[in-house]
Amino acid sequence: MPKMKTKSSAKKRFKMSATGKVITAQAGKRHGMIKRHKKFIRQARGTTTMSAADAKIVKIYMPYDR
Repeated sequence: MPKMKTKSSAKKRFKMSATGKVITAQAGKRHGMIKRHKKFIRQARGTTTMSAADAKIVKIYMPYDR
């Protein structure tokens, strides 16, 4: 049986935590910062864990990161 391939776009965007959750960058921080509140910008620093429904899809893309 050949090896399964990992989606290259997924491995660049997501990481798996030790408990199996998907870690991703905060959404909404690419452009348009002038219209965002200071509180939003402050709270959206760093990374976040993905919701369970979305994480289920991402885990299919990364078969060896479970």
